[in-house]
Amino acid sequence: MIAYALPAIPLAALTLPLYVLVPTFYTETLGLSLASVGFALLLVRIFDAVNDPLIGWAADRFRPRFGRRRSLFAISLPLTAISAFMLLWPPADASTAWLAFWGLLLSLGYTSALIPFSAWGAELATDYHGRSRITGWREGLILVGTLIAIALPFAIGFDRAEGVHGLAVLGIAVLVTLPLFGAVAIFATPEPVEHSKTRLDLKSGLGHLARNRPFVRLIAAFFLNGLANGIPATLFLYFVSERLGLPEARGPLLFFYFLCAVAGVPLATWAAGRVGKHRAWCYAMLAACLAFAPAPLLPEGSLMAFAAICAVTGVLLGFDLALPPAIQADVIDVDTAASGEQRSGVYFAAWSLATKLSLAGGVGIVFPVLAGFGFDPATQAGSVQGLTALAVAYAWVPIAAKLAAIGLMWNFPLDEAAQKILRTSIETA
Repeated sequence: MIAYALPAIPLAALTLPLYVLVPTFYTETLGLSLASVGFALLLVRIFDAVNDPLIGWAADRFRPRFGRRRSLFAISLPLTAISAFMLLWPPADASTAWLAFWGLLLSLGYTSALIPFSAWGAELATDYHGRSRITGWREGLILVGTLIAIALPFAIGFDRAEGVHGLAVLGIAVLVTLPLFGAVAIFATPEPVEHSKTRLDLKSGLGHLARNRPFVRLIAAFFLNGLANGIPATLFLYFVSERLGLPEARGPLLFFYFLCAVAGVPLATWAAGRVGKHRAWCYAMLAACLAFAPAPLLPEGSLMAFAAICAVTGVLLGFDLALPPAIQADVIDVDTAASGEQRSGVYFAAWSLATKLSLAGGVGIVFPVLAGFGFDPATQAGSVQGLTALAVAYAWVPIAAKLAAIGLMWNFPLDEAAQKILRTSIETA
């Protein structure tokens, strides 16, 4: 499990840190407008809308002798590493076109790595709680990588575009470690057993996907919760520096937030064993709503109060990371039992697309809205109206999205007993 999960460390730099640090660097340091950066990143996600399903389909149909999961993952690593390096170490005069171009290539490489990597993990274990352990290891190492991805830029600094700044060092780290750790996983982790009995054409496959009601409920809830996490992740640095007036605390608070999430992963695995995966996730989302509610009411300089919010919501982030992918693996069993083909790649392509769209919503939607209210981080000046909009967008908009996700997942039909019946049907067919 450790060998399989190891590439999650460098891949982590291309998830939440990318959405937190890159918009800040390109707007505050390079001086690009908030709206243009938001547009460029939204363009990348529109590309994902076509890119993800195609790669998911290829991940299931590509069957070389070395294994369909390991082979595609190996092929993707060079493009992912190089694109990340170029995006994180742009020239001082980089334009929106540079951000869009390397963002598109990184999206292609990252998706080509993530989909087979996720499907690989989902197929390594077939039991309800075993999947929680595998996703726990993977997401735990993602959090370790996230901490590194936050610590490096802030420790070195990324408030200047010239020379080897903090984001450049992060880009170098990804360039070196992603191929290295990927090779360890490829040669030390077996290819999972495939249980396909037939092969579906595109029309039939899409029909089974649409009729998989647990999947439709899960991905809708995941998108809403992802949006609820993506908005504050994108606005975190702005909220701390502009709304709370604590720019020097941005790095330590962000690091503390993800450090607390590391503790949340084993807690999530334990809670899932007690009350089931979907109900444990719902309890965590509800607790996060309660923790976020007072954030916009904090006065300027409220370091300790906001640190307490970061601690609670950080722990609960561990639930958001560990439990939904484990539930997703169970949902795939519904399709495998009904269709006769094990199509984890297609399902994780939909999962990947929902993740990216929800995170991009924090940039492509919220940034232009905040600009309309007069918030401009490039000039370090914001009206009272703009700062109020920033606070509301940071905390109260995500609460509404999380409550909607809880409504979808509270009575989710796929529990441990139902999943065990599905696996028996699949393995005895």
